[in-house]
Amino acid sequence: MDSIIIVIFIGIGATAVMDMWSLLRKYLLNIAPTNWRMVGRWIAYLGQGKFRHTAIAESKPVRGEQLIGWAAHYLIGIAYAALLIAICGKAWILTPSIGPALAVGIATVVAPFFILQPGMGAGFAASRTPSPNSVRLQSIINHAVFGAGLFLSAIAVRCVYPI
Repeated sequence: MDSIIIVIFIGIGATAVMDMWSLLRKYLLNIAPTNWRMVGRWIAYLGQGKFRHTAIAESKPVRGEQLIGWAAHYLIGIAYAALLIAICGKAWILTPSIGPALAVGIATVVAPFFILQPGMGAGFAASRTPSPNSVRLQSIINHAVFGAGLFLSAIAVRCVYPI
């Protein structure tokens, strides 16, 4: 049970680190953050059997899409933390290291490149966006920051919740 609670806190912490990074990019570099409302809309349409949209912003809004998007964002972060622990074992919680956390964080960019972006109408790896290489680079950086967040959150959890 302790491991489940720890994984939840690591996932939430790593996702929060990614969100703080997103805010820094927005205010310092004028780079728009992910619109979790659109992600929520896409997820809501999955329940209706619709996976692909020409452009998700043009699809009819869905009640609660903002909440759905943000909840999914944090639940996915927790799932990725669980993936890291499943790969590295519970020993990683006792002695977290940056390498595996970064590797898992960067590897998770596969999901937006090959599931989310195509489903929302942006094409595989953002190929249908005005600046695909820029979007790809930002996605990789964001997921690397998430990976760093996994490591930092594991350290923080170990300090607060000794095992």
